Amino acid sequence: MPSAAIKKRIRIAIVIVLALAAVVFFVRRSLREKTPDNVLVLHGNIDIRQVDLAFNANERIDSVRVEEGDRVKAGQLLATLDKERLRHAAEQAASQVKAQEDVVAALVAGTRPEDIRRARAEAAAAEAEADNAGRTSQRLSRLVEKELISRQEADDAKAAADASRARLQAAKEALDLAIAGPRKEDIEAAKATLKALREALAVATQNLSCAELYAPSNGVIQSRILEPGDMASAQKPAFTLALTDPIWVRAYVSETDMGRIRPGMKAEVTTDSFPGKKYAAWIGFISPTAQFTPKSVETREVRTSLVYQARVFVDNPEDQLRLGMPATVTVPLDQAIQGPAQSDRQKRP
Repeated sequence: MPSAAIKKRIRIAIVIVLALAAVVFFVRRSLREKTPDNVLVLHGNIDIRQVDLAFNANERIDSVRVEEGDRVKAGQLLATLDKERLRHAAEQAASQVKAQEDVVAALVAGTRPEDIRRARAEAAAAEAEADNAGRTSQRLSRLVEKELISRQEADDAKAAADASRARLQAAKEALDLAIAGPRKEDIEAAKATLKALREALAVATQNLSCAELYAPSNGVIQSRILEPGDMASAQKPAFTLALTDPIWVRAYVSETDMGRIRPGMKAEVTTDSFPGKKYAAWIGFISPTAQFTPKSVETREVRTSLVYQARVFVDNPEDQLRLGMPATVTVPLDQAIQGPAQSDRQKRP
């Protein structure tokens, strides 16, 4: 059994070794965290915009053409609805527009020459009939005076003459209307009806086009929410799309460093996931309003300090950066400062 003195020396040696290890650790850490005066280091997380994509129509989903994780391009077809009902509605609206267009064209063209000639012929026939009926009535009235016919026969002849004159007047008015053509009010009313039908056709056509859902931008399908057979609507997202352009680091700048950087300055971004890999970046936006240090970057020393949010846009040609990934931003301060950015989508300087 080892003596008590030996045990004591062993314990002392262990303590000395642990103390030396602690000293080495803290020295290396301080050297690693030491930052040159001409460089500003910011810490944050990768941020990517996400959008919910939904059909702007109420119908059952017919097909879904992408899976979760698929990379899609702007304008790519993602899913379709059952189009049968929507197609019938569009065809019905198109037929109504065609019929009303014919009505308007007929009114604008006016009365056909054939119709005018027929109205003129009918007026001439009515005039001849009225003239004959008038003469007959006059002859019969003279015979009544001579008591050669009854008063009833003369009255019937006079009534027939009056009716003939009335038909002649109607025929002349019909001829005048045929020559004058449709009224302006009727044409305007027909045109208004045509406009309303065209608007209905536009709505039906748009509803039919809404049966196809396209990607609004380049990105990655993050979630496939609805499946074929589900009832789609504008309130029910079918997909969640993560937009891959732009990608930025959401970092925070302390109040004391605000005078050292401006939008447009170049930077480099590194991550723990890809040690040694540096991504070209640039400062695109700095918030005009301050906020307290968020809990994700809070320390005992700065928990009451004010910081400003900054967006540092990153080139990601190999698609390595992911949403929420911790990142370190290094901003060289010995560079020409560009003018203020016009927006948080500023192009790379």
